[in-house]
Amino acid sequence: MLLASVNLNKRLGATGARSNLAAWLRKHGVQAVLAQEPFKPADRTPPTLGGFTFAGGNGHLAAWIREDLAPPPVSSLETWVQRIELQWLVVLQVHLDAYANASRATQLAELAAMAAAEDDRPLLICGDFNLAPRPEDGLFGEETSTFTTDAERQALEQLMQRAGLIDTTAEPVPVFTFERIFSGKPSRFRCDLALLSDHLTATATITPDATVRNGPKLFTDHSALLIDLPVTGQPAEPDDVLFALSELTGQDSAAPVAREYQPHKTAMSRQAPSPASRAVTEHLTGPLSVRSVLDHGCGRGVDVAHYRSAGLDAEGFDPHDDFGWPRPARTGFDLVTSMFVLNVLPDPWQRIQALKDAASFARPGGHVVVVTRSPEEISKAAADGGWTAHHDGFWSSQSKGTFQRGIDPGEITALARRAGLAPAAGTPVLPLPGVCHAVLTKPRT
Repeated sequence: MLLASVNLNKRLGATGARSNLAAWLRKHGVQAVLAQEPFKPADRTPPTLGGFTFAGGNGHLAAWIREDLAPPPVSSLETWVQRIELQWLVVLQVHLDAYANASRATQLAELAAMAAAEDDRPLLICGDFNLAPRPEDGLFGEETSTFTTDAERQALEQLMQRAGLIDTTAEPVPVFTFERIFSGKPSRFRCDLALLSDHLTATATITPDATVRNGPKLFTDHSALLIDLPVTGQPAEPDDVLFALSELTGQDSAAPVAREYQPHKTAMSRQAPSPASRAVTEHLTGPLSVRSVLDHGCGRGVDVAHYRSAGLDAEGFDPHDDFGWPRPARTGFDLVTSMFVLNVLPDPWQRIQALKDAASFARPGGHVVVVTRSPEEISKAAADGGWTAHHDGFWSSQSKGTFQRGIDPGEITALARRAGLAPAAGTPVLPLPGVCHAVLTKPRT
């Protein structure tokens, strides 16, 4: 899903600015518009934006969604922050205080609390922060601006550290998003930001676009951020569409089709234990002094039988009731295995939740082993099978509702950190060619 985040400087009520904005949105194929200061007065009826449905907000912060997509849940947490749910991703759109340093520092602290309340759900915080994240991001003339205080930068850094966010447009040479002349000198700031959960940066692209403020078709005085995210929008119900987007573009829109996820249908019917389970017993259980194992997402349970045959106290769990492996009453396992589970879950939030659940069964100081299909394997299978892109992966079968994504060890580790797990030091590397894995540990405290 392509989002546009932009401070419209209250210009949306002007016919010319609105026309230029609409043309720019069509040119880039934007699917959702997140606008700071879109119109005035703040409580007026929102102006109509051709091809888009108003999703919520007011003249402080507002959101529009392309008409072929269902409007997302939108709520105003404060006048300066708006919460938007885009499928599995939470977006906090902000417009921080433009005048008071202390107020911005307080707002950043409040944002940190809001982010913590999301319980590690994937997060994007974007909008006009009215500050320079680094000294080099704010200049007055050729000197560093004193507009942003150290307290604000410390609050921003604490927000990013606590929530695991990356400042996605922080280039070595700043790309300024706002420029004006004050007292005869140019004032330049990189103040329009997109802070994104660290495990999403490999699958997202964020591009500042200054043409919206200095080109022949300008409609504001801030650069826009084009934020391309691995989110597939929910299609709108036919009755919700007032007029077809094709009437504006001359082309049919490629609206996604709603499907039901059925990850259990990816479970293989094995007659013998998986190579991954054999690698665990041959190379891992001995060095880690493992006596008890839980196979989390065990499918039909063939690997559980293998662990038991190896003399281990083994149990299985699978949320699909028909497989017959209900949730164990006990916890405190030495080892929890998650074999080819994460790659069939259709979004990062479900993967984090699955890892949190797996970690809950491990004893403090115990281990969790995660095995996934590799990005190379999935890319080849998708190309060979003509799979349809969905979120950050593919529908492997739309009729069955099955999804696949290749996940490398770095992504496993990034997701695992959200689940309270850490890479295990000094553990053997499992000889599993063609797939990816990570051995993780549950901290003792």
